Amino acid sequence: MELWLVRTGEPPGAAELAGLDATERRRAAAFRRPAQAALYVAAHAALRHLLGERLGVLPQDVPLRREAGGRPVVAGQSAVHFSLSHSGDLALVGLAGRPVGVDVQRVPGVTTAELCGRRLHPAERTELRARPPADRAECFARIWARKEAYLKGLGTGLRRALDADYLGDGGPGKPLGPAGWVVLDVPCAPGHAAAVALATPTAAAVPAAT
Repeated sequence: MELWLVRTGEPPGAAELAGLDATERRRAAAFRRPAQAALYVAAHAALRHLLGERLGVLPQDVPLRREAGGRPVVAGQSAVHFSLSHSGDLALVGLAGRPVGVDVQRVPGVTTAELCGRRLHPAERTELRARPPADRAECFARIWARKEAYLKGLGTGLRRALDADYLGDGGPGKPLGPAGWVVLDVPCAPGHAAAVALATPTAAAVPAAT
C-alpha cells in the first residue's frame, strides 16, 4: 500500500489539465472557488500520474470507470486498487493491491460535529460525549475519516448506514476497524484528519455486504 498527500495553492497548469479526461476538466471548471478547482485538478492529476506509471500508459489514457455502486476503478484491472479524497486544502491518494479506501476531513465546527455525530455508531457517540467539549470536533473528524475510508474500501460509500460499523478509538488491545480490515489514522496537516482502510487478503476475496 502507498499513500500520498497532495496540497496546492497554485492555479492548475496546462500539464495537469492535459492529464485529465473531459469529465474531470468539466468538473474542475464547475468549481466556484479557484482554490477548490486547483486542489481537485492537482489530486486527480496526481492519481492519474501514479496509475499511469503502474500501467505503462499516459495519465490521460488511464481507463477509469465507475462500478454499479459508484466506486471508481481501473477498467480491466483486478490487481490495482485506488482511492482518492480531498477536503479543505488537502487531498489523499491511496494505491494498493487489495481494496483500499482513504479519506481526509477538515475538522468541522463544534455544531456540525455535534449534529453529524448523532448519526454514528452508539459506541462512537459514547466516546464523543466522554471527550472534553473542546476536543469533540477533532475526535469526530478522526472517526468520520476512518468511517468514510472503510466505506470507500467496501465500495458502498455512504449508502451503508453510518451506525452499522464501529470505527472509534477502540482502546488497549482492541483492533481499530471491523474484522477483515486494517484501519489506520494518517498523519496530516493541522486542522485535518485522515485515515486509510485496507482489506486483509481474506476480506479482499469476499464480496462486500450492502
